[in-house]
Amino acid sequence: MSNLIEIRWHGRGGQGAKTASLLLADAAFNTGKYIQGFPEYGPERMGAPITAYNRISDEPITIHSNIYEPDYVVVVDDTLLKSVPVTAGLKDNGAIVINTTKSPEYLKETLNGYKGKIFTIDAKKISEEALGKYFPNTPMLAAIVKVTGIMSDEAFIEDMKASFKHKFAKKPEVIDGNMKALELSLKEVKQIQ
Repeated sequence: MSNLIEIRWHGRGGQGAKTASLLLADAAFNTGKYIQGFPEYGPERMGAPITAYNRISDEPITIHSNIYEPDYVVVVDDTLLKSVPVTAGLKDNGAIVINTTKSPEYLKETLNGYKGKIFTIDAKKISEEALGKYFPNTPMLAAIVKVTGIMSDEAFIEDMKASFKHKFAKKPEVIDGNMKALELSLKEVKQIQ
């Protein structure tokens, strides 16, 4: 499976990393891809570190295990950089996407010499601007779509509009804010040098 993309998400319970990985799987599926989106559960509780995964391919996926050598890593909470080995197994030709406002120097030092691409986004600022509260998963979802190029921005936005109409059928007032968060995030994710 030469076109297989594997993504590992690191977040804390309650931040929506699992939800974002499942939304990514749905969006990729809707563009004709084969997908897997699943969390890794232990004794999780609100605020405890959690891991979720995605596999996305143009061909059927026959692997059914955790992801140990991801192409991409998404870090929803930058406090995990010091406590969780987020770059473990991460391919040098891949990338890490971090929700942070920390300096490039700090990130390079904290990532223990990781040689691949490093992208950052201030998901807190974006979600507070678009949603009025801190929900980092929506900006991080858009950021990983932008970095991976799994689908075009336009296809992603259209798919998420339909997904949010279904997901938030009983709370339609949150749809516009979530759409704004996605659109801002597609523009604001940046690679550090």
